[in-house]
Amino acid sequence: MKKFTLIVGILFISGCTIIPETNKNIATYNFAAGTDPSVRQTGKDGRKILVATVSAPLWLDTRSIHYRLNYYNRSQSYTYANSRWSSPPAFLLTQQIKNKIAGTTRHLVVEDSGVAIADNELHIELEEFSQIFDTLNDSHVIIRFRTSLVSNTHRLIAQKTFSARQKAPTADAAGAVEAFSIASNELVDALVEWMQTELKTI
Repeated sequence: MKKFTLIVGILFISGCTIIPETNKNIATYNFAAGTDPSVRQTGKDGRKILVATVSAPLWLDTRSIHYRLNYYNRSQSYTYANSRWSSPPAFLLTQQIKNKIAGTTRHLVVEDSGVAIADNELHIELEEFSQIFDTLNDSHVIIRFRTSLVSNTHRLIAQKTFSARQKAPTADAAGAVEAFSIASNELVDALVEWMQTELKTI
């Protein structure tokens, strides 16, 4: 009976049903950006920053929204059947970081190193981006990535791991997306502040 309850719980969370459905609409989600990309800060004292595309392990390099069940098997990852990201999380984070730097600092974001030589580069490795269920109705999301700030000669200037945990308002994909939006904005703010501080020491 306990095993049956756990299976039903997994199907309920994932959006799956025992009876196949046809023409099921798939919900597509993006981050709620904390910075208006149309706003740009400019200034002669800014540096040219190349933000490399965020890298991610193979299991995260998809549009799937991942979750785990701590109360069942915390080492196994599941994905929602009828919910997707508009692009892989690594790509969404890359765009969010670029918009934040361009919109709130005096630095210039270099899109192509072949067009303009960057003064510094940001390299980010995404390590965790999942919704975690502690119970059937109680969940939170975790985002963790490692950032390296390097010079245009590829000398490592500084490195730091950023992580955030945010409670999901509802136990479903929509709740996860809302929590991911809050957590990603928090982490990107912290990342840009850290970058600003490190650049002042150069």
